[in-house]
Amino acid sequence: MPLPTDDLWVRGFHPAPAAAHRLVCLPHAGGAASYYFPLSKALSPDVDVLAVQYPGRQDRAAEPLVDSVHELADRLADVIAPRVDRPLSLFGHSMGAAVAFELASRLQERGITAHRLFASGRRAPSLVREGERVHEADDAGVISAMKRLGGVDTALFDVPELVELILPSVRNDFRAVETYRARSGPPLDTPIVALTGDDDPTTSVEEARGWASHTSVGFSLEVYSGGHFFLNEHMGAVVGRIRVELGVSP
Repeated sequence: MPLPTDDLWVRGFHPAPAAAHRLVCLPHAGGAASYYFPLSKALSPDVDVLAVQYPGRQDRAAEPLVDSVHELADRLADVIAPRVDRPLSLFGHSMGAAVAFELASRLQERGITAHRLFASGRRAPSLVREGERVHEADDAGVISAMKRLGGVDTALFDVPELVELILPSVRNDFRAVETYRARSGPPLDTPIVALTGDDDPTTSVEEARGWASHTSVGFSLEVYSGGHFFLNEHMGAVVGRIRVELGVSP
């Protein structure tokens, strides 16, 4: 059965029709599919990488934002389920890790077991930090939080037009992840690989280790030097780990 091509949810920057594995990547709060262009390039043509584009940003800017991790997972399940003609793994960073987990759970309910779940830069779904309210802050407060996390060229904050463009999606996504609470349910039948920076203000190493309780079949933890966006500094190492987990030779 041919794969669907008429939806707006996924971007295939480097199509790899002959690849044995497919990896679906889910962005962080305020992020877009384009964040995963380097990862896609590094894994092509051995892995068919699909990057998710959430509504309300870039070429989907005219669509309403979705401020619920659960709703994003619900909608994505319908999009991703037809794309399991080969082993499917999920990679999510920060908010994307929570979406990836909920998506894996929904796919499992449909009888689809993901090959791997890569949970990057996010504490385990069962762990909640009370008092996270960035989404309720004024614009200056949201910008301050973005600067604290890094991963964004600070020069853009000097361009009012760009700030006005990105703030709605950033605030929306902070609301989604800060109000997210995991549903009760069985652990995944998917091995989980947690990735974290040793100086991430949003996730301690022990909080990342908590992902172990959400799988019944295997867990590993990789700790890198750096903060929330350690991925930017350690892309090569992360790509190497993904290749090992998928059994794809470099």
